[in-house]
Amino acid sequence: MEWQMRAIRGATTVAENSVEAIKEAVTELLDELENRNELKPTEMISVTFSVTKDLDAIFPAAIARSRPLWDSVAMLDVQQMHVEGSLQRCVRFLIHAYLPTTASVHHIYLRNAAKLRPDWGLPQKISATHHVN
Repeated sequence: MEWQMRAIRGATTVAENSVEAIKEAVTELLDELENRNELKPTEMISVTFSVTKDLDAIFPAAIARSRPLWDSVAMLDVQQMHVEGSLQRCVRFLIHAYLPTTASVHHIYLRNAAKLRPDWGLPQKISATHHVN
C-alpha cells in the first residue's frame, strides 16, 4: 500500500469561553476527525490548533494530549488572526498525517463553523501524484 502526506482541516465553535465548553467542542471535533477519516494518532505528523481571540480558558492541544496516543503528536496552539465580523468562539485545526493514497480526506466542520467551508462538506479525493512509500 502506498502512503502520502495529507492535510486535513477542521473547525468548530464553542458555546462559551469555559474549560468545560471548549473541552466538549474539541472532543467532539477530534472524535469526528478520527472516526470519519479512520485516522490514528500514530499516522499524524503534526497538529496546529488556532482559536479566536475570545477563547483563552484552555489550550486545545492540552485537551488533545489527554486522548490515547495523542501525547506523542507534535502540536501547537496559536491565536487566529482577528478579522472584524468573523466567526466568534471558533477552534480550527490543520493536521498533517500519512494516509493511504486511496483514502478520501474528510474535512470536519461542526456547529456554526460548518458555514466556513460548505464546499468541504463532502469527502475530498486528492490526486495520488505525490506519495510516500
